[in-house]
Amino acid sequence: MRVRIVLGVVLAAALLLGVGALAGRPSGGPPAAAPAAPDRPQATSRLAVTIAAHQERLRTVPGDWTAWAALGEAYLEQARATADPAYYPKAEGALRRSLEVRPDGNAAALAGLGALANARHDFAAAKTLAEQALAVNAWSDTAYGVLADAETQLGHPGAATAAVQRMLDLRPGLASYTRGSYDLEQHGRRTEAVALMRLALAGATEPADVAFCHQHLGSLAWAAGDLATAGRHVTLGLAADPAAVGLWQLKAKLDTAAGDLTAALADLDRVVARTPTVDALLDQARLLQVAGRDPGPSLELARAAHRLFTANGGTDDLGAAALALAAGDAATAARLAVAEWDRRQFGEVADMVAWTLLAAGDPAAALPFARHANALGQVDATLAYHYGMVAHAAGDRGTARLQLRLALALNPKFSPVDAPIAARTLATLES
Repeated sequence: MRVRIVLGVVLAAALLLGVGALAGRPSGGPPAAAPAAPDRPQATSRLAVTIAAHQERLRTVPGDWTAWAALGEAYLEQARATADPAYYPKAEGALRRSLEVRPDGNAAALAGLGALANARHDFAAAKTLAEQALAVNAWSDTAYGVLADAETQLGHPGAATAAVQRMLDLRPGLASYTRGSYDLEQHGRRTEAVALMRLALAGATEPADVAFCHQHLGSLAWAAGDLATAGRHVTLGLAADPAAVGLWQLKAKLDTAAGDLTAALADLDRVVARTPTVDALLDQARLLQVAGRDPGPSLELARAAHRLFTANGGTDDLGAAALALAAGDAATAARLAVAEWDRRQFGEVADMVAWTLLAAGDPAAALPFARHANALGQVDATLAYHYGMVAHAAGDRGTARLQLRLALALNPKFSPVDAPIAARTLATLES
């Protein structure tokens, strides 16, 4: 049966396939590239075995272009699993070696290089490489996944949906279901996004896949303020894979919402010990500040993580903008956010541009970006809060009231700092 995300019958498809309720059957799964459709890390021990097997094969058959491509993909997965961009040059070397051995008809290496470009945030290059791979093999679901990720991040929602739909048509399964769910989430179609992620959950067998799907189902519940459901997903996901960092990051939000900062900080300690990314370290720094502790060491580690990413071929002015904002340099943050916007017109980037311009004292310039960030209708309390505060500063009281009400209605505990500000600002607007 064909799953359609364009016509919006995903929920019916899920019911027809007999997908159980939340605490029903244990299963789950992910896709294969970049921030557009977040990927779950595979077990590093299994990856190490896979990498060793490919290396041994290439020692005996150095002209095996398929093994070179597979080795490059394994290195890229290892980079995701460990949050270590030092694997990017290794992945690139193996994939380019595959193309040297087989320059024509090598869709696997082209798609692998596209996935690597997505991981490095070079989304324009990723789109080109995916299109080149599809010119070689028009039935490559992997290449369509790379294309979907790139189009999403470039701010081309129609093209992204079309690529995801083609991927679903070619190979309905974990990778396509999770991308489809993310695409639906971006368009504010939360019920259908949940249904499609449950399809992924129903088809998963690996513990990491189960945990990955529970993480995203929990995140969808969190975004809508359903903390009880989010908590159940965290429990089920960690039972499948106790090392799933995304679930520990979500658990930190839930513990913070419950007022247990000690537990939340312990959760984030687990996360940054395993995957010290800029986002995770900034989350830790913010929570340390809320707890009255020094965020300095976490911020310094976040800056180091950003330097490591860029040293290995990555481009991330969005992360640099977040770091500048955390350091209190709003002008630099806004400049960096606008530079990222010039490369890709994605909603998350628009939100950062709006928020940094507001911090820099220019709410009038910020307002169009806040509108763009919310244009697709994504259900997210933080997005609504940012839009409301920008509108308030720009003098648009009606939009400010609407968006702040929405933020607090979606999740009144979305942030220990921002939620109280939203409530106070809304009370002022309504008085």
